[in-house]
Amino acid sequence: MSHSVEFFDTQFKRQVQGGEFELNPFERVTLAHVHGTVLDLGCGLGNLALEAARRGCAVTAIDASATAIARIREAAEKEHLAVEALEADLARFSIGRDYDSIVAIGLLMFFPQAGALAMLRDIQAHVRPGGRAIVNVLIEGTTYVDMFTPGEYYNVRIGEID
Repeated sequence: MSHSVEFFDTQFKRQVQGGEFELNPFERVTLAHVHGTVLDLGCGLGNLALEAARRGCAVTAIDASATAIARIREAAEKEHLAVEALEADLARFSIGRDYDSIVAIGLLMFFPQAGALAMLRDIQAHVRPGGRAIVNVLIEGTTYVDMFTPGEYYNVRIGEID
């Protein structure tokens, strides 16, 4: 398990124990833009995935944290939501089909540059015509790096990605 996955798995265990499932600011903004079939890459505890399903979307939620995936499966089953939650090593993950909406909030920065750009291309290639890719990244100058595996993260240079 990578340093980053361990970092978040520990955080997710604490959040599950405390019942902390509030949408973060990026997720709140994103909800207004997702529709249809949704792929949530690096979904964390599934707050966005579950809320999108409550609003009628069919969601595939993917994360490397076993804690996160177990929480999502339990919540989706309890509420009878259309959410498929999969545990996967996202550094080796390849999107297998097209979606109306693909979300990657806080994910690409956890890969070296080549991996981040490859994932971005994979996202672009699997959004259906008229669909949306919603991606956020960290930019150069980010000072909080404790959550990253040393040497295995990528902060985008301003103007690098269109």
